[in-house]
Amino acid sequence: MLMDTHAGRDAGTSGIFAALEKARERGFVGRARELAAFADTVDGVSEARVFFIHGPGGIGKTTLLDALARRAARRGRYCLRLDARDLVCSGAAVAAAIDERRRTAGNPPPGGEVLFIDGYELLEPLDRWFREELLPARPAGAVAVIASRNAPSMRWRTDPGWRGLLKVFELDAFGPGNSMELLARLGVEPASRRILAGLGRGYPLVLAMLADAGPPAGRPERLADMPDLVSQLCRMIVDDIPDAEHRTALATCAQATRMTEELLRRTVGARAAEAWDWLRARPYVSSGRTGLFLHDVVCELFEAEFLQRSPDDYVDLHRVIRDYFLEQLADPGRPDADRAAAELMLLHRRGPLSDEIAVLRRAGLPRIERAAYREHERILELIEQGEGIDVAQLARQWIEAQPEGLYRVRSDEGVEGFSVQVYLPEPTGIGLRDPVAAAIARTVAERAPLRDGERININRFAGASGAYQRDPTQLLVNGVACILEWFSQPAAWSFIVTFDPEHYGLYFEYLGFSPLVRVRYGGREQVAYGWDRRRFPPQSFFELMESRELSGQIGPPPADLLKPEPLARGAFLEAVRSALANYRSPDRLAGSPLLDTQLVQPFSRQPVESLRRTLRAGVRAASADRRGAESGRVLERTYLKGAPSQEAAAELLGLPFGTCNRRWSAWARCCGRWRSAPAGSGSFPGWSPRLRRKKPRTGTMDRNWTESDLAAGRLGTG
Repeated sequence: MLMDTHAGRDAGTSGIFAALEKARERGFVGRARELAAFADTVDGVSEARVFFIHGPGGIGKTTLLDALARRAARRGRYCLRLDARDLVCSGAAVAAAIDERRRTAGNPPPGGEVLFIDGYELLEPLDRWFREELLPARPAGAVAVIASRNAPSMRWRTDPGWRGLLKVFELDAFGPGNSMELLARLGVEPASRRILAGLGRGYPLVLAMLADAGPPAGRPERLADMPDLVSQLCRMIVDDIPDAEHRTALATCAQATRMTEELLRRTVGARAAEAWDWLRARPYVSSGRTGLFLHDVVCELFEAEFLQRSPDDYVDLHRVIRDYFLEQLADPGRPDADRAAAELMLLHRRGPLSDEIAVLRRAGLPRIERAAYREHERILELIEQGEGIDVAQLARQWIEAQPEGLYRVRSDEGVEGFSVQVYLPEPTGIGLRDPVAAAIARTVAERAPLRDGERININRFAGASGAYQRDPTQLLVNGVACILEWFSQPAAWSFIVTFDPEHYGLYFEYLGFSPLVRVRYGGREQVAYGWDRRRFPPQSFFELMESRELSGQIGPPPADLLKPEPLARGAFLEAVRSALANYRSPDRLAGSPLLDTQLVQPFSRQPVESLRRTLRAGVRAASADRRGAESGRVLERTYLKGAPSQEAAAELLGLPFGTCNRRWSAWARCCGRWRSAPAGSGSFPGWSPRLRRKKPRTGTMDRNWTESDLAAGRLGTG
């Protein structure tokens, strides 16, 4: 588009043009900072001569240029406007367009001219020519306003001459006030403004198109509920995707809270570096300390369009991304497991607390770590402020007894939020003095009692420095702490306690928890939501979340995700004997009931092979222990090396059959202790005469043994 305006021209003071300008002015809101700076330049107060305005498509650059042109014309300036979409990208074409417009206007005096260039990103190959030839040749009083999706090149900022003559403005989304005012000026009824303002997220183009679409039907909760509008907006805002791999890269950036190049390699493969550079150059993509992210309305628009266009591809990509973060969480060598946990939690964008999740996604990924001793007092102050002195005194006892369960998130101002994870049984008696913990213990005893060595995990206290339990920060630190504990610490039951079930109840039920305990304490009702992890282990929980993150479904876990009741001791030992007999036949092991027990590592992609590794480790551990060496030789000869029977193995080893049978029984007694760990925990309570006689330290948990402990020979044979 080529357009010029001059004060005093008939077209500018009467007729349809004047009516259009008045309507446009009525529909313009905000941008006070940019208007004031421009007015200073036009009035001769400021030395700035070039204004560089940048931001993503739909953020209001063109509308702002219109408003600036109107103000310049009212001050007697001649305004000449170029739209890069109408120009060939060459210096000669740009210069010819400027000369043509001047001739058409009757060659007005150039000294007061204001040149507006829209869509400058299309002219970026000419950036040096603009900077070194066209703009320096303009008269001293001339002004130029450039609008681009991209920020100015570094040469604009580093040139000592331009540094004093250039002003750069990055346009942000509107706040709630400007959004509501724009909708009002566009004629939206008061009853609909708040809904549409929430959907538009401050994007002027989105707000304008929502207003044009008329009153929202059926109270849409997100842009995805308006598919036709989503398609139009995507074509206008995200219109520069070169191919399928770059589309996948953009979709990855939309789903992850902060996308790294490492994650991009998982989703687009060998072209990850190319796609990363392309994304970093997009005006609707920002770069943060922990990765790339999209403006939230662009994120929602593109996700909705991608789901509408390719629902199967959307689900597949979602699975790849969450599997990536689950693998990070399971890697003991990674120092940033809390970030992986946060990414997993922030995938819950269709659940009951989706608004809070959106706030947290915009805020990024702060570190969530175990609290240092010096931070304890501040956390106790927050508990006292939020729940009273009696609750704070109880929390102090828990924190002193189990400090490893205290997590926090902090800013430069100090601790911003916390979560206290505790375990029962514990040796100090706090569990009996805490009415909520005592009620949880009674409920577990009535429903599904603990077996030897089993524990109950309780997310006992949580809050934040703002609105305490209503603060989104509390949701983040609590969610991350729970995921880290569920992933790394074995427990038979897990509970989350809240005094605000009205706000959190549906969310916990969305997670598959049930309200099992209600206790009046601290002046209000405390509700504990729980789940039996022996029936519904963490790997099943994350499998359920994979579908609920996409559906938002609420309710108890489906029956097909529940594990069978824990095996009785006799059945467990028989299953171990059968599994050893079928050790060399993986197809037969596929039907073993041990696949639903702790002998299989959680999240294993090959559960049969994981079971074989565990059995092999146990047998070889027995061989390495001087007290069980003979047992190990018998078992290894019989099962791992494939003797036809125990009798044959005894003959090959030169041992009486009765001796071999006694050695099997001794090893089986040790195996019986494996069953006391919760199903799917990946941990194995060890046993040896030396360990059994040790008295545990006050405030510590019983030690849990892993497969590596078995392999290293640290498991006694009995």
